[in-house]
Amino acid sequence: MSSNGKPTPQPPAAAGNGNGAGGPPKMYQRPIYRPQPGGAKRRRRGRSCPFSCCCCFFWTVLVILLLAFIAVVVGGAFYLLYRPHRPAFTLSVANVTKLSLSSSAATAPALTDAIDVTLTARNPNKKLVYFYDDFTVTAATAANAVPLGEASVPGFAHEAGNITVIKATVSASALAIDPTASSDIKKSGEFPITLDLETKAGVKVGSLKTKKIGIQVHCEGIKVAAPAPPPAPVKKTKLATKKADAPASGKKPKAEAPAKAVADAPAKGVVADAPAPDVVDDAPSPPAPAATVARVCEVRIRVKIWKWTF
Repeated sequence: MSSNGKPTPQPPAAAGNGNGAGGPPKMYQRPIYRPQPGGAKRRRRGRSCPFSCCCCFFWTVLVILLLAFIAVVVGGAFYLLYRPHRPAFTLSVANVTKLSLSSSAATAPALTDAIDVTLTARNPNKKLVYFYDDFTVTAATAANAVPLGEASVPGFAHEAGNITVIKATVSASALAIDPTASSDIKKSGEFPITLDLETKAGVKVGSLKTKKIGIQVHCEGIKVAAPAPPPAPVKKTKLATKKADAPASGKKPKAEAPAKAVADAPAKGVVADAPAPDVVDDAPSPPAPAATVARVCEVRIRVKIWKWTF
């Protein structure tokens, strides 16, 4: 029988054999099936796939751990060699030289002001040099963060152990503010504000410079006061007017009393009236003294990832 169920045809009998007589017919033998090695290879390859993934994952983790270990060793050596410290900023002066807040029922309140600030930047490192881009200085009220203006300060190189004084005037002109938060700005008395400086800074070690990263210098707990209003003008007295008109009339002033009568006046119990001082026009009022605050500011590192800044 063949594999398809049909009878296997018998081979034709040989015409003759060696002895000249017809022998028994020979039966057809089916070939033995032997599996091909390709299937075994495919099965062996499928079994080794998970093992290769595990190896790849293991080597990846090993390389990451090795790189982290090298970074820790290099960072520790750098710290022991240079002892790096962040720069220190101190706000020493904050003085409001101009403050005007106008409001109306139809429009939002408009703020016009000017604040003089002075900061001291100190580099405590002995071998590290900081270099800054231009600073953007902004001020706002501490309660509701009402903006009070901004200013710009040019960047500089901060040498090791150096102290640099930074001066800026934060100002705003007709700046519209939120009416609900306008009460933070007081025209008389003190009110708290905050000051922020933002820039990018890098580090230089010998001839090696690092990439610049964003930093923020934040100062809080600052109390400023509005400038005092100018005094009202003082009018001239009649005495000053008469003395000014005397030379023009050409009349001589009366002779003064003898010195003896003046000397005898105390003896008689009569006290002579002191001459009234001459009053001149009012002079411009001196500016208000600068307010010394001496606040230590906090230096923060600003990291920007796509649209977010931390």
